[in-house]
Amino acid sequence: AVDAHPALAALRQQAAVEAGARGGLGAMRKLKYHEQKLLKKVDFLNWKQDKNLREVKILRRYHIQDREDYHTYNKVVGLVTKMVTMLKGLDQRDPKRIETTDALLDKLYSLGLIQHKKLVACDKIAASTLCRRRLPVVLVRLKFAETMKEAVTLVEQGHIRIGPDQVTDPTFLVSRTMEDYITWVDTSKIKRTIMKYNDKLDDFDLL
Repeated sequence: AVDAHPALAALRQQAAVEAGARGGLGAMRKLKYHEQKLLKKVDFLNWKQDKNLREVKILRRYHIQDREDYHTYNKVVGLVTKMVTMLKGLDQRDPKRIETTDALLDKLYSLGLIQHKKLVACDKIAASTLCRRRLPVVLVRLKFAETMKEAVTLVEQGHIRIGPDQVTDPTFLVSRTMEDYITWVDTSKIKRTIMKYNDKLDDFDLL
């Protein structure tokens, strides 16, 4: 028989569901559509928040002033990952795979993004890997500066050169070869202070 009062029928149905849930150990009702949608949204928000926290942490650690730089690094990593996946899908004896793999590994190695010329090494490349090749980060590692902030200031104020060229852009990525040619600009007051402290400044330099 059809219940004359829909509201009462709904209550009875709800009571029956709850009783069934209590009767069956671990039984749970199926999430409604809007509840599933809400849950997915919460999960996405948590994921997005975690992602943003990681991003902020990296921006602070490497003293990156423009967030777009970090996003660019992520895009580069995405392109490398895509290319590596494509290469892995080809036959290992395929001449095209061999040629392209060698060219990719040579490039990534020369940039200092991988330590070994193997495709498996490319899986470890992340945005932070590119961050570590930024000139200020390399300067701290080479003991030109104590902090990342100090290193950025040195670069921006024109105290650093690579080979004969003065570099004032903190976003400059240093290759393995370039790393050996990082030094002070000849007119740098900081260089003169350091040399004087180390008793390496001769009379000619003082003129």
